[in-house]
Amino acid sequence: MLVTGGTGFLGRRVVARAIGEGHHVVGFARSAAAIRALEEAGAEAVPGDLDDPASVDAAFRASNGDILINIASLGFGHADMIVSAAEDAGLNRAIFISTTAIFTTLPAPTKRVRTQAESTITGSGLDWTILRPTMIYGGPDDCNMARLLAVLRRSKVLPLPGGGNRLQQPVHVDDLTSAVLEAARRDTTIGRTYTIAGPEALTFRTIVKEAGAAVGCQVLTVALPLRATLAVVSGYERLAARPKLRAEQIARLAEDKAFPIDDAAADLGFDPRPFQQGIRAEAELLV
Repeated sequence: MLVTGGTGFLGRRVVARAIGEGHHVVGFARSAAAIRALEEAGAEAVPGDLDDPASVDAAFRASNGDILINIASLGFGHADMIVSAAEDAGLNRAIFISTTAIFTTLPAPTKRVRTQAESTITGSGLDWTILRPTMIYGGPDDCNMARLLAVLRRSKVLPLPGGGNRLQQPVHVDDLTSAVLEAARRDTTIGRTYTIAGPEALTFRTIVKEAGAAVGCQVLTVALPLRATLAVVSGYERLAARPKLRAEQIARLAEDKAFPIDDAAADLGFDPRPFQQGIRAEAELLV
């Protein structure tokens, strides 16, 4: 397997699981640190940079891979190059990780890029499968629930822009990892796109309360007007050199993010764990 994005939150787990299952894994690596991380995990590494097309072509050919697992984000405009390099290298079987964020009704800057990326993939000559995960959580290195759990350990009061009544359907990273490798194993998934989400949609308020219970506190939620919160965060984002919160994140709290997973269950044997179970396990990792 040639894996791009193999040192990220999901990628590290896919690489480790694939090696554990006996696959020979080659990781596409942009830096010396990434090469070391892949080699320490038991993978081979090939150097390359997605901003350097020639290096991508060379790395894909050098991998001698049978299958591409593309975990690198499709939101940066590299899809054409990745697809072309895979075709040229004979990596005809390919799994691509996209996101349910392409369904947003907001004018998100990356929506057009991601949508075009999926179009490039589906119009290619590859035996492709696309997985679209929802919000991913499940480890101390996640960018979503780990932050929430850390906040709730410090404070039992949490403001919820818009009231927290919209639906979310987080998926545990280990369940997503299983789906990625099942898709790679099953030829029935060729030419198919799957939503990978948790077993049920929950209001964000419920998610917060379950997260609070996981760290042993009863959370008091305070509803904030969405429009006013959005204005404040927009100002903060403009002023901060490296903002930790973005206006788009707040705006998306006004959207329901609930998705059927029947196809994934049928074709991949996808059986995700309940959020309560997953968030409690993550809280234990953060102790």
